[in-house]
Amino acid sequence: MIPVAYLTKHFRFKEFLCKNNKGGSGVFHLDQQLQVLPMANSEKTEVVLLACGSFNPITNMHLRLFELAKDYLSGTGKYNVVKGIISPVGDAYKKKGLIPAHHRVVMAELATKHSEWVEVDTWESLQKEWVETVKVLRHHREKLAASHCGQQQSSPVPERPARKRKWADQRPDSRQKKPLEPKTEGVPKVKLLCGADLLESFGVPNLWKSEDIAHIVADYGLVCVTRAGNDAQKFIYESDVLWKHRSNIDLVNEWIPNDISSTKIRRALRRGQSIRYLVPDLVREYIERHDLYSSESEDRNVGVVLAPLQRNTAGAPS
Repeated sequence: MIPVAYLTKHFRFKEFLCKNNKGGSGVFHLDQQLQVLPMANSEKTEVVLLACGSFNPITNMHLRLFELAKDYLSGTGKYNVVKGIISPVGDAYKKKGLIPAHHRVVMAELATKHSEWVEVDTWESLQKEWVETVKVLRHHREKLAASHCGQQQSSPVPERPARKRKWADQRPDSRQKKPLEPKTEGVPKVKLLCGADLLESFGVPNLWKSEDIAHIVADYGLVCVTRAGNDAQKFIYESDVLWKHRSNIDLVNEWIPNDISSTKIRRALRRGQSIRYLVPDLVREYIERHDLYSSESEDRNVGVVLAPLQRNTAGAPS
């Protein structure tokens, strides 16, 4: 039972008291209580976490990033994480040792097979040319906005019961013929999920465009999970762009150290060593079945300039 004093302070008193109650005390019914409780959660910002990368192969650490970030954001009391998206990079990225995208996508799908909230998106991996991360973020934000707009258009507007329609209400409304424009209100906010290594890569010359970095941190935001030995706070302090938008960067401490990386997984496989418990079992079985990683596969794209370096160097003023 909620005290009457609380209702008087936070809600309109007449809506919760029985007007003809001779006992002088307000009666708060259970069905009214259930309608009040969700209000606190409705004030939270819905968030979609997007992780871009090679996932060559996907590891248990990649999956832990999502759980750590979700726990942290939920713990702030300001966010409600509704979805996680894994977006493997396309073959045109030209990174050394990068195996074909379709294998990396299948492994990511196997890794998230039993996840209730993390899924794999293939859009980036299917592009013929390398796509900048900021464009991947924009793609998913527009996709969410379009989906939200479609739900609004398909949702019927309930009519008030036992209400006679006036003649004016029955006339066709010409405004309904105009398509609804996508609105950002009510659309989940897309944030880039990354490790400290990606954050520090912002400092590599020509790997990122400065305007793209500013766009990512200002308009989307970063959720960065730090590893042991990484000083992410120092890197943010030393970067003018990151420092300017530091309020939109969430640093998540990894209290249980986990040094698993795709590079170390590939090395172990080349040495003929077991990777059990380092990657999901379904991923390990897929790798073994298709003999994906070897000395030959590690030589893929050797001598080829990384796509962002090639593009940004070509566009840089001489």
